[in-house]
Amino acid sequence: MNPTTDAVAEDLADYLQDPLRISTPVKKRSSSAVSASAQRERKILQQPGFVLHARPYKETSLIVDVLTRDFGRIALVAKGAKRPHSQLRSVLQTFQPLNLSWMGKTELKTLTSADWVGGMLPLEKSALVCGFYLNELIIKFLLKDEPHPALFDQYVATINQLAHGESAPVVLRQFELVLLRQSGLLGDIHLCTEQRAPVQPELHYVLDPQAGTRPARPGDHFPVLSGACLLAMAEGDYSLPETQFQSKMLMRFLLSHHLHGAVLSTRQLLIDLQNL
Repeated sequence: MNPTTDAVAEDLADYLQDPLRISTPVKKRSSSAVSASAQRERKILQQPGFVLHARPYKETSLIVDVLTRDFGRIALVAKGAKRPHSQLRSVLQTFQPLNLSWMGKTELKTLTSADWVGGMLPLEKSALVCGFYLNELIIKFLLKDEPHPALFDQYVATINQLAHGESAPVVLRQFELVLLRQSGLLGDIHLCTEQRAPVQPELHYVLDPQAGTRPARPGDHFPVLSGACLLAMAEGDYSLPETQFQSKMLMRFLLSHHLHGAVLSTRQLLIDLQNL
């Protein structure tokens, strides 16, 4: 049953106001690396980026989680952004391309400016929920301060495709695949790790999260996929219904496995809306 527009809006409001739902492991760094980093004040100017999530900080400020092209996912303090007449208040919107500038020598940097770039249509209705799903995936899977320019480009492409009404199941599967690869959680799906050879379209396989692609066996608890599906996914071709269905089952399994069973808030909204 599809939720009404008001129900979706209410669920999204709850999602945005509850930062405790979103967490990601902090990458450990050596004490020498931390010491060297603390000795220099970094100033970054006009870096392309997108707001992923924002939460209140002190009385008038926000901590903004952003995805940037050259620095990956970072956290910025937007001082005074909650004030009614703050210029940052109207600019720091999700799914809008920004040029961001910041400074700082700790993990939590200070945002110094944010300029709206424009050129992209806003997300609406179910596409908006898909956008928040992308943001939640990025926050869950990407460590901070690790650049992923290929994922940034895929994010921009996905947001643009959703805004123009392209098939949500297809563009989400493409994004999920790039996300897992960029996170180091997925290798070449078109190569059989046991046989060290390309998968064969007429055979059936499973994708073991630990061992990679291998032939399916009786009693496997992993989703079974045709070699044709794996080859199509590797080429970005989701035109066949069988590929769409099998890839959906595969991605649900892999994401759940790597999240250790944790439920994505936006995933349930997507299932309710479109059974994605």
